[in-house]
Formats: sequence, structure tokens, C-alpha cells
Amino acid sequence: MHQVLFSLFLSFLLLGSFASGATFERGALIREATIYVSPDAKSAKLGLIARGFEVVVIESSRDWLHVTADLAEPKKGNDDDQEDIEGKTITGWILGKGVIRATTPNGDRILYGEAIDSEDQASRRRGRKGAAGDAMRLYARVAEYFPSSPLAAEALYRSADDRWQIEKDRIAARPSAHEQEAYLRGQMDEHGFKEVIKKFPATKWADLAAFHLLDNKLCGDWQGTSKCPNKEADLYEKYAADRPQSPSAPEALYNAAWRRSALIEIYKTEAQPKKSAESKTAAADLCRRILDKYPQSDYADRAQRLLYLVEQEIPTYGNAEE
Repeated sequence: MHQVLFSLFLSFLLLGSFASGATFERGALIREATIYVSPDAKSAKLGLIARGFEVVVIESSRDWLHVTADLAEPKKGNDDDQEDIEGKTITGWILGKGVIRATTPNGDRILYGEAIDSEDQASRRRGRKGAAGDAMRLYARVAEYFPSSPLAAEALYRSADDRWQIEKDRIAARPSAHEQEAYLRGQMDEHGFKEVIKKFPATKWADLAAFHLLDNKLCGDWQGTSKCPNKEADLYEKYAADRPQSPSAPEALYNAAWRRSALIEIYKTEAQPKKSAESKTAAADLCRRILDKYPQSDYADRAQRLLYLVEQEIPTYGNAEE
């Protein structure tokens, strides 16, 4: 909600600038910045602006910028890497160092590099607190400020992926994660990935985004019935058919093949021998398709193994798994 209010505030600010003939430039921080009452480090501190957060530059004075910004005040709890940080909008002065604008030379690469560094921090055991959220915001700024940059598509995808993984982990930790129906276990926000597909439709980043969106359609727990693996196999097969050039196409086919192999045993428990036999044929055919179309993929070796298990009638799912 605070971000909506901040956006409305900026809109009013910009409308005011048009009326007065003034123009305000936006910038994103690649370092934490203290905001002061006046352009003097000895003046009172108003708060802290985190990496990736945006400021609107009202005026400058030597090395200082007079800005309006949204302060970072993390919510209480363990969700340190969330982007939706509760804070307040405030006006004050910050040092101009580390504020990247659309006019900054190589600004896209600078923001992107800081985002990569933040991801590295997030992956470390004792990395910087909140680094994953920093990366998510920084990647988004690359695409927003530099839409024509060769890094824009990947940056927008990475920002969406970071948010997706954070939400996915959060949802997986809930008791509802074991519900059979996907809608009962919570849904990840699809906006980021849909933006990638909309803005960069003919790229591998759109293909990867579309693959992730399938997560929201998967069951939390199959509960030993054929409904979920059958539906999921169909989803993955359709994805591979619609996007055969996607880097995720081999994985999609393998996911479908594994689910078809699981159905061999599941249909036996449901006293449906005909469908069990059909699943065996379907699983084997999918494995052969991977070997034929994507022989250099890592999933080719996995498909070869799965094909062997299926042909040798070695169960791949359930209590009978060997």
C-alpha cells in the first residue's frame, strides 16, 4: 500500500512540476544512503534509503541532492528479503554518490552489476541481510530506466524470478502447501513474469517466465490419486509443444515423462490396468522425444535413465519404488 501512495505522491509532484515548468529526475540507489534535514552530514538524520529504492531529485547543491524518497523500514518477522517494505515517504538531502539515473553513463551495467553482487550476498551464509530484496529491486530498475539496454530483458526476468522464489519459499512453508488443489495452497504473484512475456515476447526470457508460471497450476500434494499427475503432465507437454525452442522445453518434457511414469503405479492402485499400460507407453515416448530433440540437454541422460526404469518395469513412484 505504501508503494501505491508513494507513486501517487510522485504523480502529484510531477504534475506540479509540469505546471511550474520544472522537471524532476528519478534515480535508484546502489548503496544505502542516509537522508538528512539539510545538505550537511552533521545535520539531523531522517532515515535510511536502501539499495534499489527510488528517489525523485528536486534540486542539487554541490555534492548533495534534495530528494523525495521512500524509507526502508523492514517488517518485523523473518521475511527479510521481501520487496514490500513498510516505510514512509520523506523529503531531505542525500549525498549524490551512488544515485544512478537514466542519464548516467553505463548506468544499466552499474545497476545490473550491483544486482548481481546483491544476489551473491544473498547466497552466502553470512551475506548481507535483505540482499535478495535489494537484487530484485535493482534488476527491476535496469529494465525501467534502460528499456533499450541489451540487459533489460534478462534484468526484468531476474527481478521477477527473485520475487517468485521468495514467495514460493514462503508459500511452501505454510501448512496449506500440502493441499491438493493449487488454489488452496496460495499463489505466487504472476505480474512480474507476465510483464517479461509482454515486453520481451520473442526471447528466451519470455520462455523461461512462461515455464515458471506453471508452478501456480501444480498441485500441492497428489494424495496418491491420478488427477494431479495427469493434469500436470498435460501442462508440461503443452508447454513443450508451444515453446519447443525454450531452454526449459527439455525439462518440461522430462517432468511430463516422470509424471506419466508415476501414473503407471497410481492407475494400478485405482484398478485401471488399461490406463496404466497407456501411461507406460506415453512415458517411454516422452523419454525418446527428449533423446531425439534435445540430445545435448542434461535432461537427455535423465530421460535415458527413466526410459530404462519404465522398460524394466521398475516403479518410479509410491511404496513400490525400488
